[in-house]
Order: sequence, then C-alpha cells, then structure tokens
Amino acid sequence: MRDTPRPQGTVGDARPGPPQLRPGRALAHTTGASGSGSPHRSDGRPPHTPRGARRSGPFGRPGTTPPVPGRPTFLLLLLLPLVCFALITWQVVADGPLVRLDERLSGALIRPDRFSELLADLGNVPVAVPVLALAAGYAAWRARAGGTDRWWRPAATAALLMALVPAIVVPLKVLTDRPGTPAVPPATGYYPSGHTATAVVAYGCATLLLLPWLRRAAARGVLIALCAALVLGVGFGLVRRGYHWPLDVLASWCLGAVLLTLHVGCVARVGGGGHERPLSGSSRRTSAGTPSRRSGPS
Repeated sequence: MRDTPRPQGTVGDARPGPPQLRPGRALAHTTGASGSGSPHRSDGRPPHTPRGARRSGPFGRPGTTPPVPGRPTFLLLLLLPLVCFALITWQVVADGPLVRLDERLSGALIRPDRFSELLADLGNVPVAVPVLALAAGYAAWRARAGGTDRWWRPAATAALLMALVPAIVVPLKVLTDRPGTPAVPPATGYYPSGHTATAVVAYGCATLLLLPWLRRAAARGVLIALCAALVLGVGFGLVRRGYHWPLDVLASWCLGAVLLTLHVGCVARVGGGGHERPLSGSSRRTSAGTPSRRSGPS
C-alpha cells in the first residue's frame, strides 16, 4: 500500500493554522497588494495625508490645525455687532427711547472717584497703543525666527485696524454731535467712545497676536481674562467717572468686535492657505514608524 504524498505546502508545518506575521512587523504597516509599502492600503495607493506633509498648529504650534469657522459663522460674528452698532447709532441720532433709558442709567452709575479715573486712563492712546506695539513686535519676531512666510501680516493687520479707529470714530462724533454727561463740561462729540474703541482694538489685537505663541491652555486663559478685564474696566471707569454715557461705551464695544472679527478673518484666510504657518520641527521630519514608498515598512 503506497503512502499518500502530503501536499507540498504543508511539509514541515508543525500544526495547521493561519500564516503568522514575522516578528517586528506591525500589522498596520504591512505592505499593500502592489508592494508599495504604503500602510493601510491594499491597492498600493499612498495615504491621503502623509505625516511629513501634515500642517503644524497655528503659527508654528505643534499639532494639527484647528478648523477655521465657516463663512456663515464668520458673517454672523461680523454682522451681529454691526447691526447692534447701527441700532444704537440710530437711537442716539433720533433721540429715541434708548437714549432716555441711557440717561437714567448713567445718573444711577456716576460716582466720580480716583479709581474710576485710573480705569478710564487705560483707554488712552499713550497707554494702550504701546501695548499693542510690543505684542506686534514680539509676534512678528517669533514668526520671522520660525521661518513663517509673510511673517509680518498679522502684526500689520493689527496696526491697520488700530489706525482705522480714529478714522471711524472721529467722523461719527461729528455727525452724531451728542452732548456729554452732567459730570463733564458742556460740549458735544461724545458718541461713540474713542477710549473704549482704542482699548478694545489695542488689547484685543494684542491678545490675538500672542495667543498662538502660548503653549499652555492656562496661560491662554489668563491672557484672555486679562484682556476682558482691561476692556470691561475701561468701559466701567468711563461710565463711573461720567466721561461717557453707557450707550457710548456699548457702541464702541460693538465697533471693536467688528474690527477684531475682521482681524481674525484676515489672519485665518491667510493661514488657511498655508502661507502664514511655519513648519515646526514635528512637521519637518517624517515619523520613524511610517514607511515611505522607497524603503517600505521599517
């Protein structure tokens, strides 16, 4: 009786079972069907986003780039304060019911003292603009040192918006011709508040310029809280001291929100195209565990 020959592929096998992977080869890094060495591919196509081509975080921070708000969100953030500003301006010019409410509120809030005067002085140009200049210089220096393309764009945008403040506020003061509170000498041209608009744009743009360079979430939170405290403090000091009506301050907050939104939109548009973000060290090198098309899996 002749022995039945064993199949050729089973000679020397200790036990039947599925083929085993060789030691040291990760399952996720097995080559595709065409042998190109691309991970997770059975047809040999390269991955959609190789690790070496991933973008760094905003303005050089490591990590993936967060999503930029879409056009509807941007338009909402832009139009909402603009509509509020237009409504307040209409009420001031037409001497509407909001003006009478504003006068009663001002009478209840005015308590001139030294502290409110110091808070109001934080909105002066000699105080707020140098803060913006220092923040813009630091952000531009960091961006240029990191090899950012068009490193000057965020700082230049902030400087342009700061220059727009008097160009917008002064004509509005002339057109509205609103008188001041009883706590100031008789005069007109108090609407909107130039000190408030200066504080919002100067401190707000300085915060937007510095945020991308702070790695810790706690530091970013402290910076945002400090900016909000300065802006709110200036507005409170102006109303408390009697330098401005509450509607003057509220209108300048709306105007400043529009300008800050424009700053975010301009910088995000430039950064979204990849021209404003430098390549950090993590994005310049390819991960050691990612195979290339030339060498295959490692």
